[in-house]
Amino acid sequence: MRIGVLGAVELWGTDGSPVSLGGPRPRALLAALALNVGRPVPLEQLVDAVYGEEPPGNAQHALQSQVSRIRALLPPGSVTRHPAGYLLTIDPDAVDAHRFERLAASGRELLALGDHAKARKALTEALELWRGAAPTVRLDDLRLAAIEDRVETDLALGRPDIAELRQLTEEHPYRERLRGQLMRALAADGRQAEALASFDDARRTLADEFGADPSAELADAHLAVLRGANPVRPVPAQLTSFVGRDAEIRQVTEALSRSRLVTIIGPGGAGKTRLAIESARRVAEVCFVELAELGDAAQVPQAVIGALGLRDAGLFAVGEAPDPVARLVSGLTDRRILLVLDNCEHVIGGAARLARQLLAACAGLRILATSREALGLTGESLCPLPPLPASDTIRLFEDRARAVRPGYQLDAGTVGRICAAVDGLPLGIELAAARLRSFELDEVEARLRQLSHGDRTAEPRHQTLRAVVAWSWDLLGSDERTMAGRLSVFAGGARLSAAEEVCGLPADVLAGLVDKSLVEVNAGRYRMLETVRAFCADQLGDEEEPTRRRHAEYFLRLAEEAEPRLRTGEQLEWLAKLSAEHANLMSALRWAVGADVEIALRLAANTAWYLYLRGLRSEGIPLAAELMTKLGKDVPPGLGEEYALCGINADMHIDRVEAVMQEPGIRLRRPYLVMLWAAIGTADVITMEVFGDDPWSRAFVQTAEGLRTLYYGELAASRAAFGQALASFREVGDRWGIANVVDQLAGIEALEGNPTAALALNDEAIEVIGQLGDVEDAAELQCRRADNLLRIGDVATARAIYERVAEHGTQPTLAAAHRGLGEIARLAGDLETARDLHERALAEYLPGPVIAAEIRARILCGLGAIATAEGDADRARECYEQARDEALTRYNLPMAAFADEGLSGGELTWEQALHRLRERFVSMW
Repeated sequence: MRIGVLGAVELWGTDGSPVSLGGPRPRALLAALALNVGRPVPLEQLVDAVYGEEPPGNAQHALQSQVSRIRALLPPGSVTRHPAGYLLTIDPDAVDAHRFERLAASGRELLALGDHAKARKALTEALELWRGAAPTVRLDDLRLAAIEDRVETDLALGRPDIAELRQLTEEHPYRERLRGQLMRALAADGRQAEALASFDDARRTLADEFGADPSAELADAHLAVLRGANPVRPVPAQLTSFVGRDAEIRQVTEALSRSRLVTIIGPGGAGKTRLAIESARRVAEVCFVELAELGDAAQVPQAVIGALGLRDAGLFAVGEAPDPVARLVSGLTDRRILLVLDNCEHVIGGAARLARQLLAACAGLRILATSREALGLTGESLCPLPPLPASDTIRLFEDRARAVRPGYQLDAGTVGRICAAVDGLPLGIELAAARLRSFELDEVEARLRQLSHGDRTAEPRHQTLRAVVAWSWDLLGSDERTMAGRLSVFAGGARLSAAEEVCGLPADVLAGLVDKSLVEVNAGRYRMLETVRAFCADQLGDEEEPTRRRHAEYFLRLAEEAEPRLRTGEQLEWLAKLSAEHANLMSALRWAVGADVEIALRLAANTAWYLYLRGLRSEGIPLAAELMTKLGKDVPPGLGEEYALCGINADMHIDRVEAVMQEPGIRLRRPYLVMLWAAIGTADVITMEVFGDDPWSRAFVQTAEGLRTLYYGELAASRAAFGQALASFREVGDRWGIANVVDQLAGIEALEGNPTAALALNDEAIEVIGQLGDVEDAAELQCRRADNLLRIGDVATARAIYERVAEHGTQPTLAAAHRGLGEIARLAGDLETARDLHERALAEYLPGPVIAAEIRARILCGLGAIATAEGDADRARECYEQARDEALTRYNLPMAAFADEGLSGGELTWEQALHRLRERFVSMW
């Protein structure tokens, strides 16, 4: 017998058939008793449940009549009279509400223990008991909590349902945990802008409805998105079931518990990647890095940066080209995360070097690698992958056979011989099972017996797998072979339109390869398993060069179409398009560097702004350097700007670049070239004479004028120039320009003593830069927001921001955060703590662009103020003079004026100090 109250009240007999309860009153009575199973329910409570606000004259007598009706439907003795009322005595699990609570509690405990797979199973079973509306507010709250717990398991397992989360947040707009989970899911999917927009929506809703700020948990989720903590690439979702390997999963799990580097080794097709994926699902925070698509071992650090959702530099650091390994170390320090490096064998040197560097610097990092050979590092724990046991090979074949030929009768003996013929290799089994589309089982076995003759120089399991792939190839039609070979040039898969154009064949040919299990399709992208792709690439022969040329030309056209749109309101859309094709763009560029320098120059130039916006500029630098070495002094006709841009990116042959930039009458087509040229110190080119006359170009020239006048201390002129620039950037919709200019306007408001106005501009800059996924500058902007909060006296909120950035920020932002915390301590009179924090900030400071120099000058001014308060005049003078020198090196008179104000001992105001500096220096500059 079962009682259901989670929805319409229902009763099912011992045989599972429904039992008629009659009208609403017996249903209400049964529900009231069932919700309190094992506890007496007072008569007054039962009367209220059954009759509501209009009870009959003799309510107890009427209730007794309803109890009699219920007793007749239940097992004898189930409902008894009790001094306190009536009591239902049955197994609590027979009532869906109680079973739900038990399963939900179990799921929550398993979630806390980190067993996400079992937790999800328990929570899913609990939620499936619901058939309709909740009978009580308490149960409705428990249901929502269980949904949130189940979503948490989905996030941990790398398979959140974003559509479901969107619907849940719309239905429950005040559930901040759900909102945070949606933000994390969007960020993990690489949709950082949407995650930040979701937070802004929640913040407005809470402010409008309750006059409240987001909770600390939601604020932390927001900051985590801004700093890039969550948009790591999770383990990929799998389209097929996982069969066997229980012992190997235990082995890998145990190895990871005692070793920080574990490598699964085995031949191609043995299932290394799938074992790594299934093992990694049991870990809370995982980042999956696919190395098969790389063409050079030197690109391994950039691949990991991209998978972690990090940037190699902020968007305000135009001229910087930082070391990618150093960026990884700063991004992984103090994080507990498992990095899965898949398919290491063809970049084994680069993978091993990076693993050694990261493991030495990041104590919370563990690495799970898959490779055909060991990485060869001290402390590496190897997990050799044996063939599947015979019983599991049969299960795997049967599972895949049912998928391609449902209802087909399989002979276990024949299946066993087929699996043995492919040496128990999972990929071989899957390819053999796929042959059942067009062959009978005994025909598959007969064909596999003939595959024992092959390349005897190869390791036996490699030889067998290659023979199985070759058989699949032999069964293809002419067009299918052509398509398979040409498709192998794609890195990271291809969309249908790209495959059709590059391969020159219609979609139905590609569909045939999917049917034959040589190509997988997922989320609209077609890709081959690495073993199959390598075989098909070997078959290209003389077609390789023309196919790779078509591939490069296709992605050059895409880049050329996208490049100007990356400075418009379509910016996010085109960033997403290029990001989806990142591996193909880089693969095309690598080929072109070695095969066609004109294509290479055009492709390098048209992807430079994209790489900058994505924070992946360091990925293009080695290719730019290789291309410049190959070109030497020869500038291809009509590609002078492309040559110059490539040279600046590579930081090579600047003299040749200068010659191109200073040609008489030059009018530049590439805005990013001028930005880089200005960043390396030749700002006099920022004029309309060399730049275009479009709105974006005008905005950039106005921005340059705003910066020039700001650093000279001409605040009114600077505000006017930035105002014009902002109007132009808004006209075209470029978020990069809007964020830069709004940030500068906030700084002017702060200098003029308007912190409230500055805060509003801080908020806009943070929101806009966050839409571009710029975690570095967003965290820095948060610190500037905290500076203005201090100026209006909101110490608590400022402290919370500084502390969050200090805890979660990356190396470039730590100095700003610790300086801010030091300033709070100084204002509170805790000079020792203030000095320690400022000195820590000074040690963390990284030399770099103008913004970094300003941070150092501010730290030194803070140390000067602390020394003054401590009565150490010599130390104060030293700090203020260093701050002034740092500011003047960057022509930053407003910052230098703060130092002179401190040096004057209160005799000068900041405005007076600035006026003196302008009189002294502007005429010299």
